[in-house]
Amino acid sequence: MKQTITILGSTGSIGVSTLDVIARHPERYQVQALTAHTRVVELAQQCRQFQPRYAVVGSAHAAAQLKLLLVDMDVRVLFGETALCDVAREADVVMAAIVGAAGLAPTLAAAQAGKKVLLANKEALVMSGQLFMDAVAQNGATLLPIDSEHNAIFQCLPHDFKPGSGQRQGISKILLTASGGPFLRRELSTMHTITPQQAIAHPNWVMGKKISVDSATMMNKGLEVIEAHWLFATAADDIEVVIHPQSVIHSMVSYIDGSVLAQLGNPDMRTPIAYGLAWPERIASGVAQLDITKIAQLQFEAPDFKRFPCLALAFEALRAGGTAPAIMNAANEVAVQAFLEERIGFVQIAELITSVMNQVANRKVEDLQGIMQQDALARAAAQQYISQQV
Repeated sequence: MKQTITILGSTGSIGVSTLDVIARHPERYQVQALTAHTRVVELAQQCRQFQPRYAVVGSAHAAAQLKLLLVDMDVRVLFGETALCDVAREADVVMAAIVGAAGLAPTLAAAQAGKKVLLANKEALVMSGQLFMDAVAQNGATLLPIDSEHNAIFQCLPHDFKPGSGQRQGISKILLTASGGPFLRRELSTMHTITPQQAIAHPNWVMGKKISVDSATMMNKGLEVIEAHWLFATAADDIEVVIHPQSVIHSMVSYIDGSVLAQLGNPDMRTPIAYGLAWPERIASGVAQLDITKIAQLQFEAPDFKRFPCLALAFEALRAGGTAPAIMNAANEVAVQAFLEERIGFVQIAELITSVMNQVANRKVEDLQGIMQQDALARAAAQQYISQQV
């Protein structure tokens, strides 16, 4: 029988890549639901191609627009967070690809429903950490990381390793690779002049604006450090970030016997997506084979925390625990949006996050409501910071 799939965030880069892989294997997969926030036209086009049972958007207005575009189709159009959670509970497999805190509730709903969760939403673990991993364990869900780095780590671990299981199995250290983004060699004295257009021009990956800015600040890697902590039961001191500009080695695992295993491939998200969809099997992804003979060199270096203060803030939040990662994430989301709107400068992103982390009290994580309360406090503090800059 075909596996049914819900894609949370189907019009984003991960969602589009997922549909590309699914289209290559119509005998294996059936799209159950597609979701988007405001990109109604793109979602309608996807619905016509993949014939889902449900389509979910962010608002009643967007739903009305989508219904007009799909008036001749048998697709049930829904809107809002409750609908997202509902469609996340119905399919066999859920691709969690909504960017930011908005993806937390439906991703958690999928875990609580015991689904196979393909996790491309970093914030689910950054914000809710233990809460999310407990939901996976208590409800028999299968959690598979889709971020290229975490997927690479997963591929380098023993075949019976389960994310969140606490298994160490001889692991010494997790090595997360990072491209360094577009400003790896830029003069530090000129960082304050960086424009949004420059920040979203990633040298290796095609991504959305928010995640591209996060890559430029290396907050993206910081979020991945926190995610790796929960997925692989690894302490902050045993997670190392390595700058690797070519993005050929996607991450590595160091073992206590001195072995280091690495996963290599062309920088294309369809590889980890295909691995997650078919695991424990492998299927064709559409990605060209890596020609190792054409790679002139592979470079590695340690990150400069003066150049990338957001990475240091993420390690700080991880070590602090509690709601500190959620506070940091909320402040970063507000800061990145303000930067894209040219309301603050590039270097002010880290300054804003630092200010909010110092201002909003860290609390113990007890439930989703408490996390979202801290998230709201952090966003309010971030907006206050921005208003004082104008």
